[in-house]
Amino acid sequence: MELLAKERQTLERHLPGLDEALAKVPLLVLESPESPGIQLFREAGGAALLVPEHYSGMGVSALDAVRITRALGSRSPSLVVATTMHQFSVATLVEMDARSEGLEGLFLQAVAEQRLLMASGFAEGQTGQGILSPGMEAKRAEKGVIVNGSKKPCSLAKSMDLLTASLAVPKENGDGMELLVALIPASTPGIERRPFWNSNVLAGAESDEVVLNNVMVSNRLLFPAGDTSTLDPIQMTGFLWFELLMGATYLGAVSAMVERVIQSKRGTAIERTQLGTEIESAMGGLEGIARSMMAGEPIDDEALARMLFVRYSVQRAIERAGDLSLELLGGMAFSTSSELTYLLAASRGLSLHPPPRTRMAQALADYLEGQPLAMQ
Repeated sequence: MELLAKERQTLERHLPGLDEALAKVPLLVLESPESPGIQLFREAGGAALLVPEHYSGMGVSALDAVRITRALGSRSPSLVVATTMHQFSVATLVEMDARSEGLEGLFLQAVAEQRLLMASGFAEGQTGQGILSPGMEAKRAEKGVIVNGSKKPCSLAKSMDLLTASLAVPKENGDGMELLVALIPASTPGIERRPFWNSNVLAGAESDEVVLNNVMVSNRLLFPAGDTSTLDPIQMTGFLWFELLMGATYLGAVSAMVERVIQSKRGTAIERTQLGTEIESAMGGLEGIARSMMAGEPIDDEALARMLFVRYSVQRAIERAGDLSLELLGGMAFSTSSELTYLLAASRGLSLHPPPRTRMAQALADYLEGQPLAMQ
């Protein structure tokens, strides 16, 4: 089967016409601050991909989500970086809905029916912070909490309809701290957007700073997400989704480079096969994680460790495939177009997302020796 055919067929099945629409826009336009990509995604109904069908969503499987993400990444890395943060927020909310009788379902239905996009105010972009670690300060008020702080970079800063944020507040009984997830309408007084992203790489992801100044969040927009001292099932599920989709995001970007090598028949058959081996093996690892999630396998230390091993193997495969693709496409491709070097730079973004290999090395080495996995 042709490279990326399965992924693009999956995208077409769920979001008809989006792949064709993106393919018609030059790559560097899609990657610019004026990119039409996010709006095209919204119009195609992409906000509803992970929302369950009983909430008017598409309820796509983890496997289809991985394939769709890779397909989008091959067309526009900026678009898929931005929208993966939306999908991560949706997946976390879906898991919370499955474990409570709160209002999460009403918000999920609104996301699907009104095509709302959710930006992530979680701490996943901050060095040394866990994915759901509180990134903002919150204090209890009479009818909710008051939030102060900022998220930078915050993808979808311009296009977001809702901002999700994790908040640590004292438990109602005063015994320790609890983690809350807040859903904050983007129009809430006290929310400000400030320029932040100065790089031309992934400039279409709208990754600017979102500042919250004494933002009042009512109790009906707050949802319990476990204890701050441990990773509970909600946080572990969110972690799996984040790592899974981010891996597919950047694999999509480097797949666009490999696709150019294949189409131009550069290098030898052995070299082109080597490229295919790198990226298809990486995709196989991601699909394996997705199938495990779909099978309902326990989300425990083993699942988290397996996800990390796959994520780091994908990261290295991207590096090798990107370097070889650049070499095979040669100097003329390098000197006559900025697309090749752009894709190479964009594909390396996975290394910037937590947790970095260096931070988890000792914990994973200890895990292989039989110790519990210590998330750093």
